Amino acid sequence: MVKSHENVAFCLFEPANEGNAGKNEGNAERKEAQCRPALRALGRRYFSAAVTTEEYTKRNYANNVSEYNSVFNSLTAQRKHFLLRDAYEDMMLDGVQPDQDSFRSLILGTLKGSSLQDAFFFADQMKSMGLAPDVNMYNILITLCGKCKHSDQAIQILEDMKNYEVSPKVQTYMCLLNACAATGRLDRVYASSFMLWYAIVRDMTAAGLGLNRFCYAGLVTALRNKTPLPDDFGTKIIEFVERSKEWSSVEGSSMTAENVMMGVTEEELYNMPTAEYSHRGGFLNRQLTVYHAAFHACADLGNVEVMEALQEMLAKEGKSPDLFIVLQIMRCYLHSGDIDRGVQTFEDYMKSGKPPVVELYTTLVEGAMIGYTPKGMKIAEETLVNMNSRSFFLSPKMGSDLLLQAAGDETGGYSVANYIWDLMEARKIVPQFLSVEAYYKGLKKREIPEDDPRLQHVTRTYNDLRARRGPGRAIR
Repeated sequence: MVKSHENVAFCLFEPANEGNAGKNEGNAERKEAQCRPALRALGRRYFSAAVTTEEYTKRNYANNVSEYNSVFNSLTAQRKHFLLRDAYEDMMLDGVQPDQDSFRSLILGTLKGSSLQDAFFFADQMKSMGLAPDVNMYNILITLCGKCKHSDQAIQILEDMKNYEVSPKVQTYMCLLNACAATGRLDRVYASSFMLWYAIVRDMTAAGLGLNRFCYAGLVTALRNKTPLPDDFGTKIIEFVERSKEWSSVEGSSMTAENVMMGVTEEELYNMPTAEYSHRGGFLNRQLTVYHAAFHACADLGNVEVMEALQEMLAKEGKSPDLFIVLQIMRCYLHSGDIDRGVQTFEDYMKSGKPPVVELYTTLVEGAMIGYTPKGMKIAEETLVNMNSRSFFLSPKMGSDLLLQAAGDETGGYSVANYIWDLMEARKIVPQFLSVEAYYKGLKKREIPEDDPRLQHVTRTYNDLRARRGPGRAIR
């Protein structure tokens, strides 16, 4: 059934303001199912002889390359990355020739949406039309490979650049280093680090660059991701943080004007743990980039000893932890099983007079649920109640992630999972399919009557989402 032009406009150009941004993200799967038929129907609009000029004008959402480029940018800004390929296919069916800016917008959108397959599709399409990606687009492709844990493909892209006679920049090697770091490829990282060192020393006078803090952050990440974890992990982490200070006086920004225009921060370009917070003011002290990577690594591993050593180093430098580091300190205590100190860190921050954020609550809830102990689940529920009373709300992703974790409680009363579901239901947010599936299965394992209103509603939601995914649909 062909959608009306009003629904198509809803799919493509629904405002993405703060009030409905979370709602858009939470209903992404439902909108994807709605929008794909609409875009494909529009793609065939030239072939319908019965459509009048007036009807065509109403149903058309782009006529030329400039308008299509605006559509691509709009979809990316609204986090509707899943529609980029459909819009591109419409462009092809309309006979509109993409330009360099078109592919730049499309490839940037795949980075924001973490869609490696679409990124390579657009890069291949670009080459088939005689347009070679420039160095900035290659950098984004390398970063996306790291983000999706495909370091070998990142290295292959560097070879591809040579074939197309695109000269790598210092920034390219930094992207490659961090892409290799994402999979713990220390051998590749150290090799990349050598090339990077040579490139930076060569260009230092001209560009004002030293060994960038993002390089050391990449080395920390590589060490964290190496399997098995090196015995000297703690010693190496401290060493990298100390060595990063030697270059602070000569370090400059590696961002290009084009990166700034595309809205890509350095944290996103180099796939830092802080990437998702890089557009939020007051969250990060960017001079602590290496500390961010180090604290994040310690938190992942629950290594309290190294984490506290890093705190002492910060204090000796006369610096205070920023909000990201506070979250990592909480995570580190909670992952190590020390719930009391995790709670104390949370309470100390709340008493400090600094502005609270919802991530403080969700971090505590997530960490308290580890192991599903009675004490931890009680703290998790109390924290959620406190969060709601202070008018902090879960985004669709936060709610889905917490619901998925809470649904794994096989022995408790399921009150935390039920409360998270109710919080999202109150805001008419549908969780992601995997979260709904886990919650549904958890309810079914319990002795709940089949006519229970909650079970019936969750069952309808689960069946609806499963039907929309369709047969053979890849799990996201």
